[in-house]
Amino acid sequence: MQQQPLNGHPSSEACPSGHATLAPPPFMASREEALRESEANFREFFDCVPVAYHELDMAGVVRRVNRAECALLGYQAGEMLGRPVWDFVARTEREASREALCRKLSGEQPLEPHQRRYLRRDGGELCIEINDSLVRNAAGGTTGIRTALLDITERRRMAEALECHAEKLARSNADMERFVYVASHDLQEPLRMVASFTQLLAKRYSGKLDETADQYIEFAVDGAKRMQQLIVDLLAYSRVNSKELNIRQADSEALLASAMQNLRDAIEESGAFVECDQLPEVWVDKAQFIQLFQDLLGNAIKFRRKEAPLRIHISAKDTGAEWRFSVQDNGIGIDPRHSDRIFQIFQRLHTRAEYPGTGIGLAVCQKIAERHGGEIWVESKPGVGSTFRFTIPKPGNSK
Repeated sequence: MQQQPLNGHPSSEACPSGHATLAPPPFMASREEALRESEANFREFFDCVPVAYHELDMAGVVRRVNRAECALLGYQAGEMLGRPVWDFVARTEREASREALCRKLSGEQPLEPHQRRYLRRDGGELCIEINDSLVRNAAGGTTGIRTALLDITERRRMAEALECHAEKLARSNADMERFVYVASHDLQEPLRMVASFTQLLAKRYSGKLDETADQYIEFAVDGAKRMQQLIVDLLAYSRVNSKELNIRQADSEALLASAMQNLRDAIEESGAFVECDQLPEVWVDKAQFIQLFQDLLGNAIKFRRKEAPLRIHISAKDTGAEWRFSVQDNGIGIDPRHSDRIFQIFQRLHTRAEYPGTGIGLAVCQKIAERHGGEIWVESKPGVGSTFRFTIPKPGNSK
């Protein structure tokens, strides 16, 4: 006679020994099915994701690898499974790879992104960025490690090429600066002799020769003077980069006072009125900071309007990470279209007959600001005036 379950529903069957076995409850079957489905989904995701992945056991042996990694390294999955992962690492890094993996699995070393060189099956070498995560069981114990591999070979090659190019450019710039300095320095003595003798000719023979000769002598004297000034300005420009910065804490008001003292005759002659707000303590190269103030004040004096007394106002604003200085004047102003051009070396907006100079002063200002980790720019309107602004980072905030 067939056995009936206690609840009246047939839920067991006789085994060969004659004993009944209970079928798993519906909720248990449902959970197992969900786990199988989850595992199947994970396997499909792991295998199909476009990022190279592998999973290692506690001995560092590959127990799972996806298609993307096989394609990256040129192996079939069966050729990688069961082998220690350092078999696929460049020989010079295999021992380090093995030791690092042991420390990660034991918890001695944090799982931080790092780079490792891998070998393709064809012998090619790849630079790989590695990101690890531990694999744990239901009880929370570590059972292995899962790794995502990102091929950064091309990125690394481009970075190295860029770094090499930057080094060559830096050496080239340094060589050019030394050449400019040496050439300018060595040119001064023969040019001083030329200038002296042409001025002597002008003094001794002016009016004694014909008008054409006097004009030629005048041209020679003027050319020698302009060449001397150009050499002086070139030396100043080259020194900005060639001379090592001597950064010290300084009172910017005192440095401004030194710049004004250097320009005392020009300020008195132009009738300029210079005023300043309270200025801060800054960390700068004192000599270069004085030069910066001096060139900006000299620029304002040179490009003043004839019909209005020149007024120059210097101020500074605390922006948090840096000090923003302003040198404001009521001069002839600058067309905004030329606001970047004026900081380029030898760039002039006016003829030498209108305003003398070599077009180097503002280029020197830009160099000084940039060497201190800041920047410089101008806000201006023709006929109204200009405001030159530059920034000086506070200690610890240099770019």
